[in-house]
Amino acid sequence: MGRAKLPRKSTNIDMTAMCDVAFLLLSFFILTTKFKPAEAIAVTTPSSVAAKVAETKDVVLITIDKDGKVFISMDDESKKEVIANTLNTTKNLNLDVQKFKKAGFFGAPFSGLSAFLAIPEEGRKGNALPGIPCKDSSNNEVSTWMGLVLSAYAGQKANIQLKGDNASKYPAFKNVIDAFKKNDILKFQMITNPESVPTGSELWKSAMKGEKREE
Repeated sequence: MGRAKLPRKSTNIDMTAMCDVAFLLLSFFILTTKFKPAEAIAVTTPSSVAAKVAETKDVVLITIDKDGKVFISMDDESKKEVIANTLNTTKNLNLDVQKFKKAGFFGAPFSGLSAFLAIPEEGRKGNALPGIPCKDSSNNEVSTWMGLVLSAYAGQKANIQLKGDNASKYPAFKNVIDAFKKNDILKFQMITNPESVPTGSELWKSAMKGEKREE
């Protein structure tokens, strides 16, 4: 005698607990998310097809805004401390070393650095700051800054990067490059907005030939 077949019933899964967990996670991420603050120095970089990724450690970034004003930022607080102490010794600026170390960037002449550091961080906006003097060879404090950077790194590698606004004029770039040359800085990275190589261009054809050779 054959065994009686049991009727098949559809599987029923209670999703209540999973929905509760999902809403708890969603609430957690909404409450803890920090929105990216507005950039202190607004820069629209030019586009390029370069694929090399910029360094992210030991970076010394020189930024040129659309008005040609120059700013410097560093990621190593110990190096900034060395620079602050050097400036206090050589130029008698009486800078607050702790504030100097915590500053995200610098955008004032040496004579105005103390006043610059006294501004609350949220109030340091590039459009309201004078920038570092870099008008000509007789008034180019960027050259002094680069000398201070090299002394602070004392033989260690510093990744010098230059980031300029697409609307800034050539003389501003030239004056920064002159400051680099004066300190024998002949290699640096340009920060641009990467885009794909246009199809059919000579660079695209060269890249395609390289891929075929690898195959």
